[in-house]
Amino acid sequence: MAAQTGKLVVVGAGAVGSSAAYAALIRASAREVVLYDIDASKVEAEVLDLAHGTQFTGASSITGGTDVALTAGADVVVITAGAKQKPGQTRLELAGTNARILEGLLPRLLEQSPDAVYVLVTNPCDVLTVIAQRITALPAGRVFASGTVLDTSRLRWLLGEHVGVSRSSVHAYIVGEHGDTEFPLWTCATIGGVPLQDWVDADGSRAFTPESLEALAHEVRTAAYRVIEGKGATNYAIGLSTARIVEAVLGREDAVLPVSTVLSGQYGIDGVALSLPSVVGAGGVRRVLEVPMDDGELARLARSADALRASVQSLGY
Repeated sequence: MAAQTGKLVVVGAGAVGSSAAYAALIRASAREVVLYDIDASKVEAEVLDLAHGTQFTGASSITGGTDVALTAGADVVVITAGAKQKPGQTRLELAGTNARILEGLLPRLLEQSPDAVYVLVTNPCDVLTVIAQRITALPAGRVFASGTVLDTSRLRWLLGEHVGVSRSSVHAYIVGEHGDTEFPLWTCATIGGVPLQDWVDADGSRAFTPESLEALAHEVRTAAYRVIEGKGATNYAIGLSTARIVEAVLGREDAVLPVSTVLSGQYGIDGVALSLPSVVGAGGVRRVLEVPMDDGELARLARSADALRASVQSLGY
């Protein structure tokens, strides 16, 4: 795979940031990858470990350190820095601490890379996207979150496993908050072009019932908690999904991904960041799509927006 052109800066050398940098190198997502952190020993060790493997990762380079000047001229800045989600802790409970971190961090990054696209991975990413846009005053398309890109991957994997079909043939989205109020869009979900709720097994029996679909949705919503309980953090899958978003931007792909952007009237929602299928390409999010939803899905989207709006307001933004 030929490396994309462009410079990617990953802020935060913890489990998620290091995994994102590793995934970007493996996938050749950017020509130049920079890992930035204020913890000198940690970031230097991670960069050294990554650099030792670059014989096997193609043309991409990896550098990094504690000097913010290293981030200058970035095309994409991925922000993973922040307090880590603890077992049993919701993403929204992290909001206050991580908002304060962004207040100190973003102006310094923006000074170095005024033309970059900024991708928030730090949780709660939807709340922090609203705060980041207000801090930077950037257009909504240039500061957005990874949102439910990973949740959607989890859903497609589960659906493919359930019916024995490649996940690449499954088209379904998780939308709304990246968190406890997220939900699947069953209305427009398909497998190989067949509406999900019409899919039958080889014996002619219906593959999905309302109960089985709800069980799958619950498994997606709680997946991160299960991983965190077992190993302390989710890192590999979010690293890969972050690299995929970076590729869509640097490759000018106009790929449809369910990233989280501050909305401006879509579905009657304004001023909060939610994940919806969006066209991601040069310059960031180029368009947020309004896909068909039934009344129940519209109601769930509104509830998700209300929950996030309350969280943003509670922080004084």
